[in-house]
Amino acid sequence: MHDDGRYDDPRVTGSTSDPVSRETDYPSWSPGATGPSTRPTDGDPPAALDPPLGAGHPESSAIPEPAGGRRTPEASSRPVNAAEVRSTSGRRNTAASVRFEPAVPHQPTAAVVRDAAPVASTDSLAAVAADPTYVSRETPTREEDDPPLAMEAMRAVQILNPSGEVTMPRPDRTRVMCVANQKGGVGKTTTTVNLAVALALHGNRVLVVDLDPQGNASTGLNVPHHTGIPDVYDCLINSVPLAEVAQAVDGIPNLWCVPATIDLAGAEIELVSVVARESRLDRAIAAYPGEFDYVFIDCPPSLGLLTVNALVAAQEVLIPIQCEYYALEGLNQLINNINLVRQHLNPKLDVSTILLTMYDRRTRLADAVEQDVRNHFGDKVLQAVIPRNVRVSEAPSYGQSVMTYDPGSRGATSYFEAAQEIAERGVKEPVGRNA
Repeated sequence: MHDDGRYDDPRVTGSTSDPVSRETDYPSWSPGATGPSTRPTDGDPPAALDPPLGAGHPESSAIPEPAGGRRTPEASSRPVNAAEVRSTSGRRNTAASVRFEPAVPHQPTAAVVRDAAPVASTDSLAAVAADPTYVSRETPTREEDDPPLAMEAMRAVQILNPSGEVTMPRPDRTRVMCVANQKGGVGKTTTTVNLAVALALHGNRVLVVDLDPQGNASTGLNVPHHTGIPDVYDCLINSVPLAEVAQAVDGIPNLWCVPATIDLAGAEIELVSVVARESRLDRAIAAYPGEFDYVFIDCPPSLGLLTVNALVAAQEVLIPIQCEYYALEGLNQLINNINLVRQHLNPKLDVSTILLTMYDRRTRLADAVEQDVRNHFGDKVLQAVIPRNVRVSEAPSYGQSVMTYDPGSRGATSYFEAAQEIAERGVKEPVGRNA
């Protein structure tokens, strides 16, 4: 069928009734009616439309022609109300019952637009008139005005510190910090690596002692720790000097790492028969010829002899706490062990720092754990909180810390703030080196 813009083409169907144009777009239009009608207004209620009739219905035939068999041009073009199209025989117009007027979006009036426009207050106008350099509070700051990529680049430059200046205060004496928690998966190794890198990038001399047989801290710093590499096991069992085992970390100045291999897994059994087994690591650190600002000891997720060696060698304990219930459940046992070591082996030991990790601000549980920890430990809890960030988990697969892998990410920024807070606390409360 040829389509020339009408539903029924008399050239094909041979129908004598008037065609219905597609341009008819309002429901009150109807062909063949004689009564007066106008386009419906917004205030008039819509007329009820009759349902369409089937092909076999007796009232589905065409509407009869007016007298004379032909319409005048005026009658053909005049719109009529669909309700008035009723013949004397009771037939209905079915053409108008299937047309609907398309919805037109509401346009706001000029008065609404005028009322919604911001109006400057008289105080602001008076202040501008009195002082041309006046800046309103509504003016966005530089941080709010800068694009996100520019802000991320600024954070990256601040964290990487390419100038090499000492931007974080250095302590008067060496701070030996033991990162411990017998609960696994709370972020001990991640915290150790990122805090050490952040402090080293900003002018501090840092040594990382990997005391975990898994060797994850060595992996995060890209230090070789396969079988045959001199590691911390040789220092504990064979009394090898720590200086012969420590390796410089590539790309990070002022950072050294003592790796751990799988041989360390049997160290706890071999230490049972060794004299002064609890203080082997303490003597190795004290005999190191160089001076460090920080010594971080990454402990295994247990309370065995390796963790006891770390607690005896340290002066401060940093406890990472995951913002979940299981991390809180084992915290009481860790505090009891620390108190036992303080009473019998190391009177200088103190829980100085609590760091909340894997914080998910979308959950109420994270807020509840944070409030409980802050109420119990008080000022020992850092204000910086480490959020859940995929960049922190991706960095070890590239042999990097998040500080160098993605310095502009939220994880790197949070660890940088935590390291800065630890450095400032160390200057306010200097600690003595454990000889």
